[in-house]
Amino acid sequence: MSDRNTFMRIADHYRRLILTGELDPGTKLATQRELSKTWGVSIATVTGAVQQLVVEGYLLTSPRGTFVADEPEVTSAPRDRLLHVQRVRSSLMDHETSIVTVAELKVPPLYVQELFGLDPGDQLVRREFVTGRGKNRTMYQGVYYPAEFAALVPDLLSTAPGTNAGLLAKVLAATDRTIRHARDDMHGRSSNAREASALGISVGSPILAGVHRWSDERGVIEYGEWCIPARYTIGYEYGAGQ
Repeated sequence: MSDRNTFMRIADHYRRLILTGELDPGTKLATQRELSKTWGVSIATVTGAVQQLVVEGYLLTSPRGTFVADEPEVTSAPRDRLLHVQRVRSSLMDHETSIVTVAELKVPPLYVQELFGLDPGDQLVRREFVTGRGKNRTMYQGVYYPAEFAALVPDLLSTAPGTNAGLLAKVLAATDRTIRHARDDMHGRSSNAREASALGISVGSPILAGVHRWSDERGVIEYGEWCIPARYTIGYEYGAGQ
């Protein structure tokens, strides 16, 4: 494996441990020399991985060593959350909370109707929620599911605390569906009034906005639109096929 691939693998490993809460804020990492022995790579490769995570806001370095940032200004991308669902059946990382503000059957905008292949007037399940860590609001999200899922998973129409974390796992189990295709799209823009209110920022503040589409051969399972404040970082590793 090339140094570049190893560097990405090391960075992704510690990024995931921090996002999932397996490495708590303030945790001191082993020295770079010790990490190089653990991973069987050069110190330069380890240094590159550490520096990448410092730039992203996950780690801090000082003469005393390398530490997990006390309040990392990072949040999880849709890909991270989907992988977390597959691992532990929850879309929330450790220490994250989620407040659901909307859970309803609704006729969606035309572009969403087309995405799901609906007829005019057909409804979808619409859920809106804010994800946070401590006092920080890290993501505002609205997601759509096929309306027929609500009969199989009544929690889709519930705003009760605690229903959000394991909801996608319940949907997949109840519908006997498996997400086989996933795509994320992101762009920077200014926040509108609804997004600003949800995130606790001023209207017009810069945000990173995105959408994700998760589907199988039968169609879209979940479509989501989300945004995070500009100060937060998201990142993930991916393979480049030949």
